[in-house]
Amino acid sequence: MYYANFISSPEGYFHTVICNAQEFRNTVNSDLHFISWDNPSKQHPHHLNLNDMQNMINSNSPFARKFPKEDAVLDKIDCELLSRGPGMLVPGGWCIGIRENGTDPCSDIGNTTVLRPGLGAKRLENLMSSLLSSENFRPRQCK
Repeated sequence: MYYANFISSPEGYFHTVICNAQEFRNTVNSDLHFISWDNPSKQHPHHLNLNDMQNMINSNSPFARKFPKEDAVLDKIDCELLSRGPGMLVPGGWCIGIRENGTDPCSDIGNTTVLRPGLGAKRLENLMSSLLSSENFRPRQCK
């Protein structure tokens, strides 16, 4: 009933359901998304663009929305945050090739059990540390 009168119910519905599931009580109440709402808030968040890039990164959130289709910000995320070249997969720790002149670093595969966390993992660690800190966890805990 609450979400019938909510501005944008999909933005909070699923993590509310999870927080109310017995298995997930006493966990962190966050959907881990960077979302920028129009001011004043309308029903949907505004489309993120290159001007939002630094705020997205600073949020340490692993997810973001909403993006316009084929916007330049998506290419920048692919290139700078994910180290993904055009038409390539995001390279994992098993990719041991060298990216030169557009070559795919995953063309050479190393040990597939190796995990080499990058800067994104550090940002996620910072976000989780903040969410789980003594000053943030209790007030934002699923109840």
